[in-house]
Amino acid sequence: MSDESAHADAAVPVPREDGSEGSGRRSNKGVWIRAFIYVIGFHVFAAFVMLLFYAGSHRH
Repeated sequence: MSDESAHADAAVPVPREDGSEGSGRRSNKGVWIRAFIYVIGFHVFAAFVMLLFYAGSHRH
């Protein structure tokens, strides 16, 4: 290995995880949590709408 190639490898910056949204594993965890919250929220909203239809159909 020549001396030049050793210096060329050292000049390449290595990305570090700083906890921001753009860093791999942490952002993936955030996406899964957000998706889970959206799914639960949608089911709660759908249950509320179905409750409104149920109450409306049983009104005399």
